Amino acid sequence: MADDDVQLDAKIRLQIYETMTKINLADERVRGLLMSGKIMIVYYSPRGQECIPAAVAAAMESDDYTVTTYRGMHDSIASGAPLGEILAEMMGKATGTSKGKGGPMHLSDPNSGLMVTTGIVGGGIPIANGVALASQMKGLDRVTVCYFGDGATNIGAFHEALNLAAVWDLPIVFVCQNNEYGEYTPRLDSQRVEHISERAASYGMPGVTVDGNDPDATYRVATEAVRRARAGLGPTLIEAKTYRFMGHLFGDQMPYMPKEELQAAIAADPVPRYRELLIADGTATEAELGEIDQRLTGELEQAVQAALDAPLPDPAELFTDVYAAEVPA
Repeated sequence: MADDDVQLDAKIRLQIYETMTKINLADERVRGLLMSGKIMIVYYSPRGQECIPAAVAAAMESDDYTVTTYRGMHDSIASGAPLGEILAEMMGKATGTSKGKGGPMHLSDPNSGLMVTTGIVGGGIPIANGVALASQMKGLDRVTVCYFGDGATNIGAFHEALNLAAVWDLPIVFVCQNNEYGEYTPRLDSQRVEHISERAASYGMPGVTVDGNDPDATYRVATEAVRRARAGLGPTLIEAKTYRFMGHLFGDQMPYMPKEELQAAIAADPVPRYRELLIADGTATEAELGEIDQRLTGELEQAVQAALDAPLPDPAELFTDVYAAEVPA
């Protein structure tokens, strides 16, 4: 299928905008809580990468699956997981998606299709294969989307998983959010391919590079890949090029990132840029987008307060959901 076959109407574009804005607001609020000392967590900001999961999620069905990595709050929000439960889990509260036991690096909510968030670089890629294989074996009309960063494409699990997915024609879409840095290392210091999507050819699957800060282009590419997977034609590797505005984790001073490079990326911030585009092309008015912004801000504040007020896990729950059964010593 060609990109020309993908319909991109106002409803879809506003859905993408809303998801991007929700992610942006949530990230700014979490960083604000950290800076004020109201919470203390290890946090990997997805700032700058909002549009990738927003656009990809718009191409998915509600019962499709998502697997992501520790820099994945934006992917979790885009999957449809309840914002209040996401924030509560990040704060280690009992009302969180995993009852406060997973924390910010292990968000999961199977009810919304968010199956796994892994704290191991690339660790979710073979797990996503398993989720997709289960769909295939059960005859479920479901696609799995697996997100990871550019650094993950250098580890063995990436290569093994892509090879197996291709051999078995698994209904999966691999989405590399290429922000050009693997932790503290510039991408081209650790690999020699110009485009990560080129690696797809080694496994006999389509590989495509897209501007991950262009929501419309990302949606078109994702829709084509999701359709292909759902039709039984196997996996696709999407390289969505972007740039992270924050360091590897909260508190990182980013001395390894050239200031001019970072400033240029921030100047091209995809969130306000898409907002301006929607107004300029007549998709929505300033007032209409303002109403969305105001509603999301209110929802976020309710979710934050609920998470802050939520209780910590009961110590009696320490081994619940950890072992199948307690065996007396």
